[in-house]
Amino acid sequence: MNRINQLFKDKQNSILSIYFTAGHPEMGTTKLIIEELEKNEVDMIEIGIPFSDPLADGPVIQQSSQKALENGMTLKKLLAEIKDIRHKVKIPLLLMGYFNTVFQYGVEAFCSDIKSIGIDGVILPDMPIKVYEAKYQKIFEKYGIIPVFLITPETSEERIRKIDKLSKGFIYMVSSSSTTGIKNKLDEKSIVYFKRIKEMNLKNQLIAGFGISNKETFDEICKYANGGIIGSAFVKAIETGENLLSQIKRFIATIKY
Repeated sequence: MNRINQLFKDKQNSILSIYFTAGHPEMGTTKLIIEELEKNEVDMIEIGIPFSDPLADGPVIQQSSQKALENGMTLKKLLAEIKDIRHKVKIPLLLMGYFNTVFQYGVEAFCSDIKSIGIDGVILPDMPIKVYEAKYQKIFEKYGIIPVFLITPETSEERIRKIDKLSKGFIYMVSSSSTTGIKNKLDEKSIVYFKRIKEMNLKNQLIAGFGISNKETFDEICKYANGGIIGSAFVKAIETGENLLSQIKRFIATIKY
């Protein structure tokens, strides 16, 4: 069983997923960050593939992506760095990035290589569903890689149902139509949207992201979803120049306790 599916079988609520950009704040820290996140009882990790034009991301993740590229991070270097990650880490790992990076690498080569490493899923926000169905679905299924699709407040019910039918892991429920970023409180519009999606009784688990930055917003989101993804707030927390392991431990403690 894919580790994502196993996680949702074992735990249905308050699932904490952390996003960070590979190669940030420094090269050689990606594997260390993953291992430390698991030690601090994070449930799932999304490893960002740096990209030169990350349009869906807010300023914090854009800057981390630019810094990672300046540091020399590439998809090939990322996969080389984490090739032995499964010797220590057991929790679900996903790669998140933009489809052009994967396309340039070669979709089947990408799926084959990440499968051999032990990556469980990918989040490619700009990969069209129709293109996935027509060209790549069989490849992803061949290697057991779960693609995660996003929905927003503007996504039609028809499309949501289509995504729910295609999905085999979880649905990424974007909290707003804006870019990623740090917010201290959920607005009423987001709450209405979350309630609407919850009432649709979809077959897949729901993990919410964009704007979750502290225990208050994480706990609030978990009233409507199975868990939440924290990205910008974590990325910002680990770039202060202090001891990296201490930063990770301190940040996760503020969310969980």
